[in-house]
Amino acid sequence: MNREPIERAEALAPDDVRDLRARLLAAGYTLDAVLERIGEAGQSGLLRNSTVPAEVAIAGVADPQATLIRLWLLQLRVSEVAAAHALDLSPLLDAGILRRDGDMIRAGVDIRPYGGDQPVRGESDSGWVVSDLAPGMNQVTTPTRPDYVLGVSPASTSLAQLTARRPVGSALDLGTGCGVQALHLGRHARRVVGTDVNRRALRLAALTAALNDADIDLREGSLYGPVEGERFDLIVTNPPYVMSPPTTDAARLTYREGTFGGDGLVRAVVEQAPAHLTDGGMLQVLGNWAMVDAVPWQERLASWVEGTGCDLWVVERERLDIYDYIEIWLTDAGLAGSPLWRPRYDQWLDYFSGLGITGVGMGWLTLTNAHRDQPDIEVESWPHAVEQPVGPVIARRSNAVTAATLAVGDLLQGRWRLDGSVSEETIGEPGAADPAHVVLRSDTGLRRAIEVSTLTGGVLGACDGELSLGGIIGAVASLLSVPVAEAIAETVPLVRRALREGLLVDAGA
Repeated sequence: MNREPIERAEALAPDDVRDLRARLLAAGYTLDAVLERIGEAGQSGLLRNSTVPAEVAIAGVADPQATLIRLWLLQLRVSEVAAAHALDLSPLLDAGILRRDGDMIRAGVDIRPYGGDQPVRGESDSGWVVSDLAPGMNQVTTPTRPDYVLGVSPASTSLAQLTARRPVGSALDLGTGCGVQALHLGRHARRVVGTDVNRRALRLAALTAALNDADIDLREGSLYGPVEGERFDLIVTNPPYVMSPPTTDAARLTYREGTFGGDGLVRAVVEQAPAHLTDGGMLQVLGNWAMVDAVPWQERLASWVEGTGCDLWVVERERLDIYDYIEIWLTDAGLAGSPLWRPRYDQWLDYFSGLGITGVGMGWLTLTNAHRDQPDIEVESWPHAVEQPVGPVIARRSNAVTAATLAVGDLLQGRWRLDGSVSEETIGEPGAADPAHVVLRSDTGLRRAIEVSTLTGGVLGACDGELSLGGIIGAVASLLSVPVAEAIAETVPLVRRALREGLLVDAGA
């Protein structure tokens, strides 16, 4: 473990970083401007790893913005004259950020415009992320280097969207990679620490931080080793969770593979988190876990927090059989079409067989240091469409559970209101006097829905924060000629569910 500060930028002096930032801005190499320049076709092409549509969009022009798009987004060589018109080449060549290729200039690493969540303190929402060049462009597949530094990916975007964006004092980006999560955390955390075992990742993350003028404390080491004895209000991580067969350090792809067996790394992240969370602190993980025949997966994951006193909410978003899973990651490693494809495939199959792994779950884990007498453990599958970002729903989860588990007397005294995202749906035969089903549905977050009866629908529909729940139940029961005790017995379980799932909220919050 190395706790010495990591250099703020790889071989770039502070003045050179400031000059690079100024030139990127002057060229219009910012997210919105670049997206507008390459157009929708160019954007769609890059999502498919095809540069052709974007090349067509800027064909025949050589202004600085077009040069930087060619150089970094499209990974094309540009003339030294064009590159020098846009950038100060000498320090970038010395640092390996740019490289000479004959009489042309090409990118050594990727510098990509990036914009994320809305800023909390009014800062600009546009910046840059530094990583290794995206592999597989234009169907050219090459093996991935072991210390490869992944840029902004669907996984990192998902983690950013599910992170609770509440203002906090301290935040930890565990396995920071290119530093993209740390940039997001810097918008709502006073102090941000980023850690990684890959020193190359830390050097590129340092340049990401420097270009964005972000104050990120970068440290080298595994798991929580670099932050021993420290606690955080929020920990986020998209760890190297791929369950690949053990291999040598030289062959291991550190951005996606750890040294643990099976899902041992994700388990270690969860099990060791409570010692590093403040009271009320939260760990959010985007990861994979193994399906094994011996133990139901819900029980396995719940066991990871036994005795900690922490709440756990696991949402399985997708499940893959072992063949789909193996093929995804062999392709990601650049082995498609390679003679190594089938031998590696067989190696993975033998590994999974030995561990009893029959499938892989993929999703979110949220651990909260809530200090309840009875920790709230919920492990569920939710493969349905969600409304992004889901971070606000996760941020309210702990308070929602507290409200949902109140004693009946306190629940009836509470003043609750339907969340503004909730709408009513009716389902029935055309021409029927009454609908067969009435459903209340949230249009945000997990888009939960609850079917209601005439009684419970009347109660929930009247929850506007003005009257107590007990008062509303009494009024609706009187209108429907239902005994109040019977109305309470029918309504309270549904109210608890509506509070837990965010359809009802505390009017005073």
